[in-house]
Amino acid sequence: MTKDVIALTEGVPDPWSVAAALLAGGPEPGVRTTGRGAVLQLCDRDGVPLVSVESPLEVRVPGEAERLLGVPLGDGIGWWTEIRAATGVPGAERLAGAVATRLTGLLGGAVWPPDVSTEDGLVDVSDVTATEPPELPAVDVVTERAAVILQDRPLVAMTSRLSEALRTSADTDRGLQIVTPGGSRLSLPTRTLLTGPPTRWVVRDERCGYYDGLSGAVLHWRDGSFAPAADARGETLVADAFREVGHTGERQLVVAFRTALPATEDLVLGGGVEAAWRALTGGPPAGWGAAEPAGLPWSREELTSLARRRSPRPTWLVVVGAADRPGIATLRVDRAPEGVAEEVTLALGYGPGERPPVDALPELADALASRSGLRSLLCQLRPARSDLSVPPWYEAPPVPLAFALGPEGVRDIGLARAARPPLAGSPLRVGPGGRPGLYYPLGDGSSHGDGWSALDRLTRHLRGAAPVTA
Repeated sequence: MTKDVIALTEGVPDPWSVAAALLAGGPEPGVRTTGRGAVLQLCDRDGVPLVSVESPLEVRVPGEAERLLGVPLGDGIGWWTEIRAATGVPGAERLAGAVATRLTGLLGGAVWPPDVSTEDGLVDVSDVTATEPPELPAVDVVTERAAVILQDRPLVAMTSRLSEALRTSADTDRGLQIVTPGGSRLSLPTRTLLTGPPTRWVVRDERCGYYDGLSGAVLHWRDGSFAPAADARGETLVADAFREVGHTGERQLVVAFRTALPATEDLVLGGGVEAAWRALTGGPPAGWGAAEPAGLPWSREELTSLARRRSPRPTWLVVVGAADRPGIATLRVDRAPEGVAEEVTLALGYGPGERPPVDALPELADALASRSGLRSLLCQLRPARSDLSVPPWYEAPPVPLAFALGPEGVRDIGLARAARPPLAGSPLRVGPGGRPGLYYPLGDGSSHGDGWSALDRLTRHLRGAAPVTA
């Protein structure tokens, strides 16, 4: 399995320090760049990559490195450098550890995981036997149908490498398949981008071999990709490990919404996700980034600048909260007929006995409808881990709490019809008084069947007049 090593340094990993770290393999190996210059590769005499060093990321958000690695780190850690050993190359993991050790020795800091650190930061590269590199540099195994990444981390985050692998596999009409041990979990951003077969989370299991960590289907390697196995009757087998679930009393509050505002010169993005954070936690987000770790302190202006540079291409971002209140969101910015659209999915975690701020949801809908161009909002509650990671076993689906339509949606349907849904209670008016949106309570989250039944009746009623996206 691929070994990813991370150098967590106090000083800036400038080109000179990275070059010195690469000399941990001795003076003979060659160095080349790939990934549009974002990755340095240490190669053997034949030019075959042994170790890849990603561009360093500055992490200025307290607790972000600890969230992803699960270990406490010193306050001085400011830079995150991924160092990846080549797949199936004997000695490559030791070489990656040597590079990380040399880098942290020069700049201060720590190597993760600690057990790959070498005493002096030196390895003779002539002891490392290489094989031919894969067709796609960001992945470990490539077939006509799948791009496979092997990950041995406690939490598989949407790093720049994984994001690049997802992009390149899609560009080549392949499914991305991430293979992990049974003890690994996914971060919420990684989960949101694994959108279905042939893209999969493949979990190794001693009893059945492999299974899908999101559906539980037992998987076999067939025709160049992992695919579900069936029994004699043709029914998909479900792994025992996926069924073994216990209820801890932890919950997640999930809000997903879409906003759109005119594309003016003075438009500043991120207002909706900040409004959601303030309404539900009392403060703004802590940080953001184009991948995990989300190392930049929260700034709507910097976020807007990045999206402008990437336009007209869409921009996908991660937003994180403070360490004392687990919170993470994905934000997608794209052009739309209405101007600039932002699609947000925000999850907040709560431990046993904690009460999610359900009473603040109408206030949130009002803020989004008044200032952020709300189109639609769906609020849900689910029994799931408070740290917001995704385990490889069954988790109950969310229960709808409320749905909201922005002023534009209410106008298209007609206020008379939209204000009289087939529900027990009446909707609340939100947003501008003369051009309101509507907030529809659907229940208290205690009954799965009642919540979804209410949402189904509501959306059928609204769609009877005009197309509505929930």
